[in-house]
Amino acid sequence: MNVMTVDGYHAKIEYDEELDLFRGEILGLNGGADFYGKSPKELRTEFKKSLQVFLDVCQEKGLAPRRNFSGKFNLRISPELHERLAIEAQAQGKSINTLAQEALQERVAS
Repeated sequence: MNVMTVDGYHAKIEYDEELDLFRGEILGLNGGADFYGKSPKELRTEFKKSLQVFLDVCQEKGLAPRRNFSGKFNLRISPELHERLAIEAQAQGKSINTLAQEALQERVAS
């Protein structure tokens, strides 16, 4: 996945073949904001503009621009994987939660 970052905000970048433009969608917002550009430079400029418009609207309406995350989510896995995770966690002297956090952190670290 292609991600562009501006001022601590992240956007997923995809190519829209129909429009022959790159499309960015800003992630983690309390609403939707997207932008388009022909080149990386134009895309970054449009990202900044779209983000500023979104932030201005949030300020006018008294809304927090970023979604809040509780730090909790449910994950459904097969009983076999659950058993393997439990055994691995016990072998390492860790909880399944700790083992899962470490694996997820490693996955998104890049």
